[in-house]
Amino acid sequence: MRVISGTARGTKLYTLDGSLTRPTLDRVKESLFNIISQEIKGCVFLDLFAGSGAIGIEAGSRGASKVILCDKSKEAVNIIKKNIEKTHLEEVTKVYCNNYEDLLNKDFLEKPDIIYLDPPYDTDFAYLATKQIIKNDLLTKDTLIIIETDDIEKIEKQIQKLEVEKIDLRKYGRAYLIFLKKK
Repeated sequence: MRVISGTARGTKLYTLDGSLTRPTLDRVKESLFNIISQEIKGCVFLDLFAGSGAIGIEAGSRGASKVILCDKSKEAVNIIKKNIEKTHLEEVTKVYCNNYEDLLNKDFLEKPDIIYLDPPYDTDFAYLATKQIIKNDLLTKDTLIIIETDDIEKIEKQIQKLEVEKIDLRKYGRAYLIFLKKK
């Protein structure tokens, strides 16, 4: 896994051992950042289930002004910190070792412009996190929520209950990217 573009372009990232995490494929990451390229520069980017931190680090490398990375695993957070140091993105990143509920209950100085949710596929965490994001008023009319999933039908059914609308959907093999905005 590597950083695709920006100030840390080409940097190989450390990854987590084992099957507990599922890194976003480079082709999915590259497509994602091509889609949101106009929104990255100067944005506040929240990577809520960060794993190795690759998505948030990519955002920082491409010019996000602030990147918030969260993972509940201490092992994942240690890898994220090593990757931040390796990419020299300490100035723009903040790392939290929390579960997503606790992080979303923290008082942010500013609301995120882009929220990336890539929780374990066999959970309801994407729905529950989106519900909590709305409840905690973390969205502006322009905030973009991006969910990575392999169960598009389940996620689409769940998000129908929420005050968000799907603005785009992309498929990459088994993975789907769902783009949402506040209704």
